[in-house]
Amino acid sequence: MAETSFNQKVASIKDNLRRVETRIAHAAERAGRARQDVQLVAVTKLVPLEVIQAGIEAGLRSFGENYPEQAAEKIAALQTDIDLTWHMIGHIQSRKTNTVCEYFDWVHSVDRIKIAKYLDRYALENERVMPILIEVNLSGEDSKFGWKAWDENNWLDLVPQFEKIAQMPNLEIRGLMCMPPLFDDPELTRPYYQRLGRLQGFLKEELPEISWRELSIGTSFDYEVAVEEGATMVRLGTSLFGPRPAR
Repeated sequence: MAETSFNQKVASIKDNLRRVETRIAHAAERAGRARQDVQLVAVTKLVPLEVIQAGIEAGLRSFGENYPEQAAEKIAALQTDIDLTWHMIGHIQSRKTNTVCEYFDWVHSVDRIKIAKYLDRYALENERVMPILIEVNLSGEDSKFGWKAWDENNWLDLVPQFEKIAQMPNLEIRGLMCMPPLFDDPELTRPYYQRLGRLQGFLKEELPEISWRELSIGTSFDYEVAVEEGATMVRLGTSLFGPRPAR
């Protein structure tokens, strides 16, 4: 990327970031929350390295990736004195858990006991404790990953499974993550985020020894609704970088 083109990309991302920050702040204000309660995670799935570098220059510090091996290459290439935080937000295959533990600072997508066990094992080998979020499926869609949580009558069945993960010494549960169905109207995601808030409250009562503070919800499509409904992390790609490149 030529210097002029790079500077243009930095300026473009800065403009986008200002718009996003304003909207997050207004959404937080509408909900009676503080802007600083919401962390912006810039989703860089399929985003070229030079664009991520422009994002860093524009002020982004937290990044989310879906594919561990591609992310590992980017993270290794971005040697910088700037403190960056990397979030694994995509579905995880068992054979990729070692890479996740080696390169990422957070995992948002723990969707089954098997993956938790692998992460616990490799976190130990990497001499660390990994902050994780439990991914839940609130819609019942087969295309969505996560623990079955769409029927509130069955939430008690989740408690022993999450308790088992909480006992793994190299993992630390910090909260929940979900992906609602895709709609044309972002308001239609609100009931799913409200259900997640009820699940968060339920788990705080049933497993009070675990911190359930974090809610990783909201994308470029509906992040204002997510903030109004309690998001502490929003995962934005298109709003910052423009349309994602074709894979």
